[in-house]
Amino acid sequence: MNTIVTIGRQFGSGGREIGEMLAERFGIRCYDKELLSRAASESGFCQEMIKTHDERPTNSFLYNLVMDTYSFGYNSSSFVDMPISHKVFLAQFDTIRKIASEGACVIVGRCADYALASRTDVLNLFIHADEESRIDRILERFPDLGSRDKARDMILKKDRQRQSYYNYYSSKKWGRSDSYDLSINSSILGIDGSVDLIIQYIEDFEKSGGKKRIATDEE
Repeated sequence: MNTIVTIGRQFGSGGREIGEMLAERFGIRCYDKELLSRAASESGFCQEMIKTHDERPTNSFLYNLVMDTYSFGYNSSSFVDMPISHKVFLAQFDTIRKIASEGACVIVGRCADYALASRTDVLNLFIHADEESRIDRILERFPDLGSRDKARDMILKKDRQRQSYYNYYSSKKWGRSDSYDLSINSSILGIDGSVDLIIQYIEDFEKSGGKKRIATDEE
């Protein structure tokens, strides 16, 4: 496999599991939380700072004003003047590009499709699912929630965060089909079936040459 796969996902849709299974089937790396550790080590930010802003833009002017009193070792005045949330995004952005330059992999979330928009060897997927399936999966992961209403509230909150982050930093719309190459409802085929479908899609893509046409500003 020579293709880089990015996965956007609704909370509770199984997107992370699908990404991990895809990577395992192809014998390549899957980056989700691992991306945060690498971004921290390569940028000089502490890992806790990266986690705090992970897929969560802040609009707090006061918070950014306070945090920007620290330069984090960067000398560029323009960089120092940026809100901390923007600095963290750029750190992740750079890490995603470095990871992609190393070869085929799966990258989950974090605007990876936008970071790699100039590459022709990237397939961008979005995983969604019906609400009841997502609630079932979240209650399985977080049994302490105790009720379907609390699971539903968590889903709404996480999706709002991801949508806000993606729409803020990207030029596209989170979850909208025309923002991706393939959008899959994991409730229909299940996790295993969705993985099989994506594998077929990737294999057919590579058989056809494994290169996408990238739209230019003139088009």
